[in-house]
Amino acid sequence: MNKPAASPSRPPLGSRRPEWAGRNYLLLTAATIVTNLGTHGALIATTWAVFESGGDAGDVGLVAMARFLPLVLFLLIGGAVADRVPRHRVMVAANVLNCVSQAAFAALVLAGTAQIWQMMVLTALCGTGQAFFNPAAEGMLMSSVTGEQASRAFAVYRMAMHGASIGGAALGGALVAFVGPGWVLLIDAVAFAVAGGLRAFLDVSGIPERGPGGGLLADLKEGWQEFVGRPWLWSIVAQFSVVVGLIGAVESVYGPLVARAELGGARPWGIALAAYGVGTVAGAVLMTRWKPRRMLFVGTLCVFPIALPSAALAVPLDAVGLTAAMFVSGVAIEVFGVSWMTAMHQEIPEEKLSRVSAYDWFGSTALLPLTTALAGPAETAFGRSEALWGAAALMVLVTALVLLVPDVRNLTRRPHTKEVAGGDPVSALATALGAAAPSADAEGAVRRNG
Repeated sequence: MNKPAASPSRPPLGSRRPEWAGRNYLLLTAATIVTNLGTHGALIATTWAVFESGGDAGDVGLVAMARFLPLVLFLLIGGAVADRVPRHRVMVAANVLNCVSQAAFAALVLAGTAQIWQMMVLTALCGTGQAFFNPAAEGMLMSSVTGEQASRAFAVYRMAMHGASIGGAALGGALVAFVGPGWVLLIDAVAFAVAGGLRAFLDVSGIPERGPGGGLLADLKEGWQEFVGRPWLWSIVAQFSVVVGLIGAVESVYGPLVARAELGGARPWGIALAAYGVGTVAGAVLMTRWKPRRMLFVGTLCVFPIALPSAALAVPLDAVGLTAAMFVSGVAIEVFGVSWMTAMHQEIPEEKLSRVSAYDWFGSTALLPLTTALAGPAETAFGRSEALWGAAALMVLVTALVLLVPDVRNLTRRPHTKEVAGGDPVSALATALGAAAPSADAEGAVRRNG
């Protein structure tokens, strides 16, 4: 990949901050921790808000679909915009939209007047914000590190992100049970406001301005050519279109329903989601030390265990069994996630990162509106257990098929991609984030990613 023009600045002499933990990287990581704490609780709160309003499985699916549909519709535009407009501005604007929509959602739920159509509108606004945020955030993150630092930096970033998911899911499940979903949604709105403030300080002065290009359609066409010209890229995105769609139906609809009917409600489901977060942290720690040479081959093998939670819910296993399945799934997906980000960083030119990332997000989420909307009817037609077994089988099938693509099996880490020593990743992250806030105060108006 072309090396990003903006290398992260080196820390001052004597600083305990690792060399790969530049200012932008720290701000992005801190902002992501904040948003994940709020968002993972809000996902549980949204489902229980639907139940409290008298909704059923079909209504849960409709509200989930309302979030995913604009996410799919606007992702490509969001990617093109993020490669034209400074990415930090796109991210902050998206955070503002999400803050306002979640605050309105919280007010309706707390007032006891929330109706299904209102929930759908507000979650659709939240999905629209994510459509513009995701490509900008991924491009900004990849621009914040160099090739020599990429794999380690991505692993520590994802460890922080998923670590926040642990607290967010566990705290969200507990708060929904004790104080109700409205307050959890309000916390999410505050988290978006705080994260947007952090991202406003991202420093984009070292990133060269992009030329005007040939217009939005020309930019999209250029991103498409970059996307379809790489078999490893489009084949894995096609695989994840099915995998992510099925996971969306399982986690948004079937998981909460099984938890309510078999496990005792929101709290054990929150713990299971938190166990998934613990698994992702464990996987990220593993990937700070393990650098598989055939990264996509190893990563794709680790997609198979993602079917375990669907199978556990289909049986259904008790809360302990489900929690174990979620943990293993979390470890496996993180091995894939770090491998995928490293491959993207290595192979895709910096100036096209957001557009290619948008096609990645678009393809990976394309089926989410359909699968979540059909989850309720599928349960009625086939039965909940049968629908869950079918989801697990489809995940295994598409993962086996993608291994037939030679580039997936053979793409290798380039010999020059070395990791910069930075000490233990957990302590490095703690000391790095501890140094981030004073640095932001001292340098004034600056910006970064999340």
